[in-house]
Amino acid sequence: MKRSVSLVLGIVLAVSAAAASAGAPPAPVSLTPPPVKPVVEFVTTEGKFVVQLDPQRAPLTVKNFLAYVHSGFYNGTIFHRVVPGFVIQGGGFTTNYKEKKTRKPIPNESGNGLSNVRGTIAMARETAPHSATSQFYINLADNKKLDPQPNRWGYAVFGKVIRGMKVIDDIASIPTGPGGPLKHEVPQLPVVIQKVIVLKHKAGS
Repeated sequence: MKRSVSLVLGIVLAVSAAAASAGAPPAPVSLTPPPVKPVVEFVTTEGKFVVQLDPQRAPLTVKNFLAYVHSGFYNGTIFHRVVPGFVIQGGGFTTNYKEKKTRKPIPNESGNGLSNVRGTIAMARETAPHSATSQFYINLADNKKLDPQPNRWGYAVFGKVIRGMKVIDDIASIPTGPGGPLKHEVPQLPVVIQKVIVLKHKAGS
């Protein structure tokens, strides 16, 4: 009986030693796929640029934006506001400076951890925090003052430019003035968004 116990104990010790010598077991493989980030191309009269959206951080904003893209809403609209060193803004007016009818406003997702730094795309809105509809802007500089503060809502970032930032800088260099009902900051050479299309859905960043 003692011999049997000793034999079993020896086998257990041997197996333990073998496991220890083999090192720690491999980390479990995650079966969760990386988040899918849609990639969208803007075709304008000044050239093309590409934006990667972030539905993980701004799900409602991205869903709203893509609904406008898929419906062709942005096709034929203009960048109606250009402020050098700050932003270019578009997505709401036709080439005749008529404001387009939009979907209902969406909740403000500015507290999502994304900051208004150069090259990011964010939702324009009125003073009311939950008033964003179709209009968006692209940051020409780090505009962290547009991020949420303890005493106020911010402006929701929902993606970033991944190609064509020079085109955006070129748009920002166009002289501005009045246009239609808009009294200032309108490019005097109209910048038309000819079309916005989803290129692909890219996993990860």
